[in-house]
Amino acid sequence: MRVRIRTPSRIHITLIDLNGEIGRVDGGVGLTLDSPGIELVARESDGVVVRGEGESLKRFEDVAKIFAEKFGRGIEVEVKESYPSHIGLGSGTQTSLAVGVAYCRLYGIDMSPRDVAVLTGRGGTSGIGVAAFESGGLIVDGGHSRREKPGFLPSSFSRARPAPVISRLGFPEDWDVYLFIPEGKGFYGMREKDLFERNTPLPLEEVRELSHLILMKLLPSVVEHDLDGFAEAVYRIQHLGFKRAEVMQYGDLISGAIEELREYGAVGMSSTGPTVYFIGEKEGVEAGKAYFSERWVDVGVVKTKARNRGADVEV
Repeated sequence: MRVRIRTPSRIHITLIDLNGEIGRVDGGVGLTLDSPGIELVARESDGVVVRGEGESLKRFEDVAKIFAEKFGRGIEVEVKESYPSHIGLGSGTQTSLAVGVAYCRLYGIDMSPRDVAVLTGRGGTSGIGVAAFESGGLIVDGGHSRREKPGFLPSSFSRARPAPVISRLGFPEDWDVYLFIPEGKGFYGMREKDLFERNTPLPLEEVRELSHLILMKLLPSVVEHDLDGFAEAVYRIQHLGFKRAEVMQYGDLISGAIEELREYGAVGMSSTGPTVYFIGEKEGVEAGKAYFSERWVDVGVVKTKARNRGADVEV
């Protein structure tokens, strides 16, 4: 028996509430992408075997070992496609879910993707990656009760369950999405934990403005296929709450790119970066390439689309 899985990736547009006054923390908005993605083929095995190409094979092996140790059976994983970690596109969650769901399908284990996320320590701050795997689309999650998660921590330091989805919209598939991926890694581990500690709790008035912007600007713009309205909402988000702190970690590099591209469409930084996403006119793509080139920053450009379905799982 074999299982083939191909996952999406995701843009994390923003966290919502890192104030917590009304009893919940986190919350998030994100968009599922058709590519890049993770594709693997898994087979039953006596031990843990991972093969393929890419920088993150150890991450696949680490997840496989969690399941092998818990359930006492091995797994062979052939990685057909992957993408780099810590660039703001959620590869850690997609890797964990792909391996975990494949393992469960191989051996008839009744675990949902959310159960897999808990076992592998994913989704403790944002529920966007898990929901992207499950259903795709533009997702808003409802964060965590402070009874479950009293403090402000990134997912790698939280054991909370993935947050519940409170809104899932189909995203316009005729809007091209471009990813500018500068060289280097974003903030993770202790650097990300320090980012949370230095910038929380946020002022309540910023959380209120952000919530208003999401509910009455960003989401209606998607429903009405209003790219200008969506772009206005995304631009304002870059200057509010925790997203502002994430962007400013890069000095003026990312904020400058956002200013350069805003006249061409929607532009923002995904998660803790450094990936910048752009949805708009083709002229903006050339402007983005020129912006990074003028600053001697190597940047990869990926053209993709929103994905309005979750991972493909074939048994």
